[in-house]
Amino acid sequence: MGHIRAELHCHNTFSNFHVGEDEAPYDCDITIPQQLERAHALGLEAIFVTNHNTLDGYSQILQYKNDHEKYKKIQIFRAEEITTDTGAHVIAYGIDHEIRAGLPLEQVVDEIRRQDAISCAPHPFSLLDALRDEAKKCDMIEVFNSNNVDVISNARATEFSIAHKKIGVAGSDSHVLSTLGRCVNLIESENTLDDALFAMKHGKITIQQTGYAREQETLEHIKYKINNSKDYLAEYIREHYPNSQWMMSLLLKMYDLNQNSYLWSIVYKLAVYLMKRVSTKINLQGYDAAKLHDRNLATMLKMAL
Repeated sequence: MGHIRAELHCHNTFSNFHVGEDEAPYDCDITIPQQLERAHALGLEAIFVTNHNTLDGYSQILQYKNDHEKYKKIQIFRAEEITTDTGAHVIAYGIDHEIRAGLPLEQVVDEIRRQDAISCAPHPFSLLDALRDEAKKCDMIEVFNSNNVDVISNARATEFSIAHKKIGVAGSDSHVLSTLGRCVNLIESENTLDDALFAMKHGKITIQQTGYAREQETLEHIKYKINNSKDYLAEYIREHYPNSQWMMSLLLKMYDLNQNSYLWSIVYKLAVYLMKRVSTKINLQGYDAAKLHDRNLATMLKMAL
């Protein structure tokens, strides 16, 4: 029996305009050629491309792979990161048909099982888009997500997976090219979808490597979203943050003047510090995470302080 070095959580440009109403439409700038070239350079043998709420792009990446001999050893498997009716995310591995966004978790999981696929709770204890305790309804738990830079969210996910005897995996959650393959899982199977899914269902999968997204990588992703979604962001601020509109609009104007200012590094470090405080209160001290669902800045800041 062989082993597969697999990437279980990554995105490409086909994720754009599928993320949801409460998110900027531009999600990822990684093209299919870039994704395959980096996977080849890293020696990855399988990729589950987990674009948001769509299977668009699967046939295109498969065609591109088949047209280039150098990528023949890389298997591309169907997957989808689905947004439930509460805004939380579920990953479906090995589905045949797209599962639409906005369904209750139970319906999503039932449909995944109906397709003989596997469900996974990605970033289950992050501050947003997280299933939290409902993650136990999934087959697997993403115990390490590269974008959970608060660290505490990953630690809580690991603890949860052990307590509920769930299979733990790691996900790069790659939205910029350099983070693809940041996390790698080793699947004990031949490199076919059926074998890989069978192995994953029976716990024959281990985390081979993990790593967090670096500051510059996170800022690169944010820069891409802002530069391509300015109209959306302006409308979102007007609708959701009328009392803070002047401040947030000022920040966007300052950003336009100098996108490479060291100020944004300071803002990032401050944001991570505050996020760690909020994560500590929610994941370790039992504060109610539901208060964050409306994404109210005053509520978030009050909890952080």
